Amino acid sequence: MKTKLEQLKKTFAGTIFYDDLHRILYATDASVYRKLPLAVAYPKNTTDLQLLINFANTYHTSLIPRTAGTSLAGQCVGEGIIVDVSKHFTKIISVDEQAKTVTVQPGVVRDALNNHLQSVNLFFGPNTSTSNRCMIGGMVGNNSSGTTSIQYGVTRDKVLEMDVLLSDGSEVTFGEITVDEFHQKRQLQTLEGSIYQKIYNMLSDEANQREILAEFPKAAIHRRNTGYAIDELLRLQPFSTDGATFNMCKLLSGSEGTLAFTTKIKLQLDDLQPAESCVVAAHYNSIEDCLESVSLTMQHNLYTCEMMDKIILDCTKSNLAQAKNRFFVKGDPQAILLLELRSNSKDDLEIQSEKLLASLEKEGKSYHYPVLKGEEIAKAMELRKAGLGLLGNIVGDKKAVACIEDTAVALEDLAAYISEFTQLMDNYEQKAVYYAHAGAGELHLRPILNLKKKEDVVLFRKITHDVAKLVKKYNGSFSGEHGDGIVRAEFIPIMIGEKNYELLKEIKAVFDPNTIFNPGKIVDAAKMDTSLRYEIDREEPEIETIFDFSDSEGILRAAEKCNGSGDCRKPASFSGAMCPSYRATTNEKDTTRARANALREFLTVSEKENKFNHTELKEVFDLCLSCKACASECPSNVDVAALKAEFLYQYYKSNKPTFRDKSFAFSTKSNRLASTFPSLSNFVKTNGFTSKIIKKTLGVAVERDLPTNSKKTLEKIIQKSFKTASPKVTKTKKVYLFNDEFTNYLESDIGQDALVLLVQLGYDVQYVKHKESGRTFISKGFLEEAKKVANANVEIFKNLLNNDAVLVGIEPSAILTFRDEYIRLADDKTAAKQLSEHVYLLEEFLAEEIKLGAITSEAFTEEAKDIKVHVHCYQKSLSNQKCTFDILNLPKNYKPTIIASGCCGMAGSFGYEKEHYEISMNIGEHSLFPAVRNAAATTIIAANGTSCRHQIKDGTSREALHPITVLRRALV
Repeated sequence: MKTKLEQLKKTFAGTIFYDDLHRILYATDASVYRKLPLAVAYPKNTTDLQLLINFANTYHTSLIPRTAGTSLAGQCVGEGIIVDVSKHFTKIISVDEQAKTVTVQPGVVRDALNNHLQSVNLFFGPNTSTSNRCMIGGMVGNNSSGTTSIQYGVTRDKVLEMDVLLSDGSEVTFGEITVDEFHQKRQLQTLEGSIYQKIYNMLSDEANQREILAEFPKAAIHRRNTGYAIDELLRLQPFSTDGATFNMCKLLSGSEGTLAFTTKIKLQLDDLQPAESCVVAAHYNSIEDCLESVSLTMQHNLYTCEMMDKIILDCTKSNLAQAKNRFFVKGDPQAILLLELRSNSKDDLEIQSEKLLASLEKEGKSYHYPVLKGEEIAKAMELRKAGLGLLGNIVGDKKAVACIEDTAVALEDLAAYISEFTQLMDNYEQKAVYYAHAGAGELHLRPILNLKKKEDVVLFRKITHDVAKLVKKYNGSFSGEHGDGIVRAEFIPIMIGEKNYELLKEIKAVFDPNTIFNPGKIVDAAKMDTSLRYEIDREEPEIETIFDFSDSEGILRAAEKCNGSGDCRKPASFSGAMCPSYRATTNEKDTTRARANALREFLTVSEKENKFNHTELKEVFDLCLSCKACASECPSNVDVAALKAEFLYQYYKSNKPTFRDKSFAFSTKSNRLASTFPSLSNFVKTNGFTSKIIKKTLGVAVERDLPTNSKKTLEKIIQKSFKTASPKVTKTKKVYLFNDEFTNYLESDIGQDALVLLVQLGYDVQYVKHKESGRTFISKGFLEEAKKVANANVEIFKNLLNNDAVLVGIEPSAILTFRDEYIRLADDKTAAKQLSEHVYLLEEFLAEEIKLGAITSEAFTEEAKDIKVHVHCYQKSLSNQKCTFDILNLPKNYKPTIIASGCCGMAGSFGYEKEHYEISMNIGEHSLFPAVRNAAATTIIAANGTSCRHQIKDGTSREALHPITVLRRALV
C-alpha cells in the first residue's frame, strides 16, 4: 500500500504521511480508543479530497474526517486514511449581515469565528467546552450544543447549507428545497438522486413513520444525537404537510462524517447576547437537592444552567490555572449550579437576579448563592469548561471514563432518571462524576474505571449497557451532544429499535455503498470494548528515570494523563501560552498532546532495551520550547518540559549529544571563562568575522547576535558592595539574593539594580556563595549534572531560609527551578519541598511586601510613565503575572499594562538554533512583536526574562528593561 500512497502523493497538492510517528499521533483522539491508521492526509483543496475518495474506492480503504480530534466517542479514529482538514480548510468565506449568515470551511475554530463576527454584532450560538479549538466541521459532525443550547439551540438548528463530496466524488450542495424541488431531485440519474429517492421511499412508508415516532427519543429532548436524524426529516415537508422546508443538512448534522465529506458550511447566526450578565452560583449539599432545583431555576429566563459536582471541584484544587478560579466556592459543596441571567438593562438584570435569589432562598435546597459579575463570570465558566480535561488529573490508572457521559432526558425526568442512575452506580460500587448541562436535561456522567484491567473493562460494558436500557426507559437520548462513535453505536438498536436501526443501515448504504466514509460509526459498529487505548492486563513496563515522577506514579502515567482534550491546539489569537510551536506550525505533531501520546506509545510498545531510543521521539520533542505552559494550562497538567528533559537524558544514553547541545548545556562554564577577559570575549562575539565562525560552528542562526559578557560579574559587584557599604536596615525580613548564571555573567547591571533596590528599601540583603541554577543542564537533558547542582543548592540553603529569611531571584527560569525541577531532582525531597516554600521571584517578594504595607509609593518618583510588560513563560506557569504588574504600579503615576502575549519564542537556546530561528520569530509575531511595535517610543518595554529581552531586541529593535531596573530607576 505504501507504493500506492507514494503514487497518490505525486498528484496531491497537500501532504500525506504514512510514517510511524504520524500514524501513532492520529491513532487516538480524546476517547478511550486506539486504531492505527493507514496514513494521514492534509488536503489543500477539493481536488485533493476527490483524489482521496477515488483512492479509497479503488483500494478498498476508508477516509476518517478529522478537525481538532477532541471526540470523546472515538469518531476520529480508524484504520483507513485520517483526513485532517484543520490545517488548510480554515477560511471564513463570507458573511451576510442582513441575512445573519456566514459561510465557512470546516476547519474554522468556533471561537475564532465568533471573534470575527463581533464587529457585525452577530455570533454562532452553540458553545462547547472545547470552543477555543474545536472546529465547525466537527461541531456539525457531532451536532454539538454546549452551554448555550437552552437559549440558542444546537448546531443542527443553525446549518443552512452544506457543500459536500459524495462517495463517488461528485460535488453536491444540500440546503432547503421546496416539495417540487425535492421530487425533481428524486428524478436525477445520479447518486444525489438515489439518495433523495431512498429518503422518500423510506419516510413515506406509514409503517416506518409509526416506528420512528414510537421509538426515537422524545421530541422535547432538543439535544439528541442517537443514530441518523431521520426523525427530524419526518417533521419536514413533504412528509409533514405543516412541517418546515426539507433540508438534508438535518440528516448530515450529527452523522459523524459517515455519509459525505463536507467542504463548506453555511450557518444561521444570532444577534450578540444581551450585554449585561450575572451568574448565580448556587451551592448544594447533595446531588439530589441540586437536580431537584433545576426545574425551579429553569422557570427563570436562564442563558446557562451548568452543574459541577464535588469530584470536578476537587480536581480544580490541584490545577495551577484553575485554582484561582475557585474564588466563589464556599465550604465543600457536593454540587454547584451556575445560573446565568442576561439583559440589555442593568436595572432589569438586577430585578431578574433578585427574583432568582428569592426563588432559591424560598426553596431552601441551596446553602450559598453568590452573584458573580464581570470578569468573575469568565473565571467561573472557565472553571466549568475545564472540567472535561480536569478529570484526567486523577492519579493512577483509574480514570473517569467517557461511555455514558452524554445521556439526555426530558427535563421533567431528570431528577428521577439521576436517582435511578445513582442506584445503578451504587450497585456497581461506583461513585460517578456529574457535571455540565443540567438545564438541558443532560449531565455528563462518568464511572471511574481502570481500562487496563479486564474486570473493569467488563464493568465498562455492563454499565454502558445498563445505562442504555435506563435511558430507553425514559425515552431519552443515549447521546446528547458527543455522538455515538464507537462507544455508543453498538447500543443504537436498543435506543431506537431494530426496525429503525435497519433504516439507518439503508441510509448509510445509499450514501456510501462502498463504506469509505468513517466506517464502524453509527451503523455496523465494532464492540464498544474493543480497540481500546490500553492493552488489557498488560504487564506495566518498569521505567527508571532520574526525575522523580512519583506524583504521577511514574513517567508513563505522567504521559498517560493526556486524555486528548486538545487544549494545546488553541490558536495564537487566544489567551495563554500553550502550545507555542503548534501555534506556529498548526501541525498536530507539534502539540502537547502529540508529545505525550508519542511518549506513551513508545514507552509501552518499544522492544528496545532503551525505550527512549527512537528518532520519532526526537522529532516530536524537537519543537518543544520547554515553556512550561502545559504544566499549568493543560487541564491534566501534562508537563511536557519535564518529559522532554527526561527524554533527552535517556536518549543520550544511546546517542551522543551534539557539540552544540554540550556547548549550550555547559554555557555557564564558558561564560565564566569569558568573564575573565570580557572585552576580548565580547570582541570575538561581536566581530563580524569571528562571530560568524562561532555561529557556524555551533549551528546558531546568522541573524542572531551572540550574548555579550558584562564588564564585571555580579558576584564581584556584590562582594565589593558588602565590603564598602553599611546599608541601613529597616525591614525585619532577611533577603538572600540568588545570583543566577545569566545575570552573573551576562547582565550583571540588572543584578546591581536589584541589589540597590533592596538595600535602599531597607532590606537586610545577604549573599552566600552557591551553585548556578542548573537551567541550561535541564533544558538540554544533562540531568546528572543538574542533579548535582540541585543537591548542592538545597544543602546550601535548606538551613538558611524560613518565613523571615527568603531567597529571591531575578531570572524566572533560574529561580523558579527551586520550586519545580529541584523537587524532582534533589535527593533530599523533604528539604527541597520545604525550601521551595521560601523561594521567590523578586517581583513576587516585592508584591507581597507591598500588600503588607512594608513598601509604599513614597519611596518612588511621581513622574508619569507608560509601561508595556511581557512576562516570562515560567512566571506565567509557576507564579503569576500580577506581581510584576503590582510592583510597576507602585510609583503613583506609572501606568503598566501586561501585554497579552504567549511565549516570546526564544526559550533559551531554542531561538538561537538555526533550524528553529524562523519558527522562533513566527511565535514572536503572534502577539508580542506587534504589541511592542505599536507602543509609543516613550513607552517603556519591560520583560523579566533574559531570553525575552533578546527576542524583543531581535524582533523589534526595541530595548526591553527588566522590571527591577524600571523600579530601581524610579527610586527617589
